[in-house]
Amino acid sequence: MAKRLTFFILVAMVAGIVVGVVLHATIPDPAQIAAITDHLSILTDLFLRLIKMIIAPLVFSTLVVGIAHMGDTAALGRIGFRSIAWFLTASIISLTLGLALVNLFQPGAGLHMALPDAAAASGIERGGFTLKTFITHLVPASFVEAMATNEILQIVVFSLFVGVAITAIGEKGAPLVRGIEALVAVMLQITDYVMRTAPIAIFAAVTAAIAREGLGILATFGYFMGTFYLGLFLLWGLLLFLAFVLTGEHTRTLARYIRDPILLAFSTASSEAAFPRTLEALDRFGVPNRISSFVLPLGYSFNLDGTMMYCTFATMFIAQAYGIHMSAGEQVTMLLLLMVTSKGMAGVPRASLVVIAATLAFFDIPEAGLLLILAVDHFLDMGRSATNVVGNAVASVLVAKWEGALEHPESPDIEPLPAPSHTAHRGRQGLDLDEE
Repeated sequence: MAKRLTFFILVAMVAGIVVGVVLHATIPDPAQIAAITDHLSILTDLFLRLIKMIIAPLVFSTLVVGIAHMGDTAALGRIGFRSIAWFLTASIISLTLGLALVNLFQPGAGLHMALPDAAAASGIERGGFTLKTFITHLVPASFVEAMATNEILQIVVFSLFVGVAITAIGEKGAPLVRGIEALVAVMLQITDYVMRTAPIAIFAAVTAAIAREGLGILATFGYFMGTFYLGLFLLWGLLLFLAFVLTGEHTRTLARYIRDPILLAFSTASSEAAFPRTLEALDRFGVPNRISSFVLPLGYSFNLDGTMMYCTFATMFIAQAYGIHMSAGEQVTMLLLLMVTSKGMAGVPRASLVVIAATLAFFDIPEAGLLLILAVDHFLDMGRSATNVVGNAVASVLVAKWEGALEHPESPDIEPLPAPSHTAHRGRQGLDLDEE
């Protein structure tokens, strides 16, 4: 199933590009194009809504079961500390790499944009980020509300309380654990059903983007996009090299297992859409569910490597486009600011644009500069979403290795991830699923 899904996703992407180019070339009326893309977006929106439908119960159930199977709060604290320590390290790596490359290649320097009117706005509403807002937002006022709005971080916090409480009451919580384990199996099966519709949604998304903007938009900002994607590929290389240092030749197997989630995140421009498949891929690779089901949801709030690099890149690109010089001290301050503000972005559509808008205002860079990148933001979002998947997968593998809990995959040459209904959990969570 996984091999066929990958093939159909690639076919859908190519077909979407071809149909998008044809529509853009044959329909000159922007209103007609807008109507067509609006109808196509129905398919993409339905798919993303299906994904969001399963995210909250899947995060809750896998995290609670994972904590319950740790057996003690000491292990939970140790894994949590190692996860956060790595997330901060990965954040510094991605932000610093992005800062170095944007200074080296100067993608915005040749645009020589005139400074806009002081009252000009980007149309992106700035979030009033404060430390108080971020900390109080961690705890849900209502678990039902957190589930309904897909507030991943709040769901994680509530799940931590439930998992620790189940561990504390011991045998009394066993029936509840078995019930939640069954919920995990059900959600994985639903995931399989949803993923079968992915190629249709991907075709619609790619067709709409190309029909609306045309391939010319890629050439107009090609240098900016090229340097950004170079940064992402270098970041992938660094992350996979670290995985290779710890897992050796099995890194190649990891890359094959997470191929489907990467393609899905790239083509839908949503790392959220790839969450269920990433969880399954890590389980197949040998990361115990008690670790992956804890690290992965946490990573969706604290380890958005691709998004953080984009914030650095975009802010500096806009400053360069307007000829605004930022000193080394200001750039370091920007890096530290992004380290903090990027930690509340999970689950917020186009949240990176909100963070960039706030950062531009902090350094008195015209917010209207966001209009320079809005046209290509979707294509850049594809790359950063895929990078978020790679970063969180590697984070889960590293934490499992440091815990001494990483089990070697069956074989470096094994086929990619099978359908969820046949996923081999090898008894780590007690899930009664069939062995492939």
